[in-house]
Amino acid sequence: MIHSMTGYATKMRDIGRGMLHLELRTVNSRYLDINFRIAEEVRAAEPTLRELIAGRLNRGKVDCRLNLLPATTAPREASLNRALLRQLAELQAGVRDGLPEATPLSVAEVLRWPGMLGDDSLALDALQAECAALAQGALDELLATRAREGEKLAAMVRERVDRMRALVAQTTPLLPQALADYRERLAVRLREAAASLTEERICQEIGLFAARIDVAEELNRLVTHLDEVARVLGKGGAIGKRLDFLMQELNREANTLASKSVSAEITGLAVDMKLLIEQMREQVQNIE
Repeated sequence: MIHSMTGYATKMRDIGRGMLHLELRTVNSRYLDINFRIAEEVRAAEPTLRELIAGRLNRGKVDCRLNLLPATTAPREASLNRALLRQLAELQAGVRDGLPEATPLSVAEVLRWPGMLGDDSLALDALQAECAALAQGALDELLATRAREGEKLAAMVRERVDRMRALVAQTTPLLPQALADYRERLAVRLREAAASLTEERICQEIGLFAARIDVAEELNRLVTHLDEVARVLGKGGAIGKRLDFLMQELNREANTLASKSVSAEITGLAVDMKLLIEQMREQVQNIE
């Protein structure tokens, strides 16, 4: 399967004291680059999230946002932490034994004491488990969107490959006549410019120059690279870097074809090839 590096997913999960909200956004990048924006209440889950994301994505810039939203249900009935209350009373008694003039704790101060009304926060292990389950669901959704986008990109590249093959097939039959016409034009100019040259020397010069402008090898390499693009697309997986390299090789051969061309028709076909290669290259940048 081929994946795009562009995707989006969002998930929510009720953990009793609130709703965990996770949002994942990905765009293209040369490497895997993960950025987090996490609420302090769930900051401890960052290592778990990083490990899960790195385990399922190969490339792309990932923005991960995790928040704990207040519960929308009615608040639960508060209850005193009796053990903490007894401990606080013992501590206060000990203080007043040594400092009789010390002011006793007020009811408001006791109620505001950390943990006095019960601690409804999740333990670290439970919190990480909840975040991991939420992340797995979000990653499933993200990969599904990236896979759908990846298939569209692959279909576009395959269509351009077919058009490139048609251009190569259209160019190949033009070579013999283009070379013959150029030889004739070159022979006429050589005879006009150097009347002292023998016919044999003229033929040698024409043959040497014709060899330098022969583009059959470039056309063969274009076909080879197009075959490799098709093979890589059929293989699937993390193929973006390989395809990007092949686009560079295709562009190199198309440039050489255009620079060596001695026919306006072949030059026009080479320009069309370069346009198709550029279109493929732009899309390949988004493939993982």
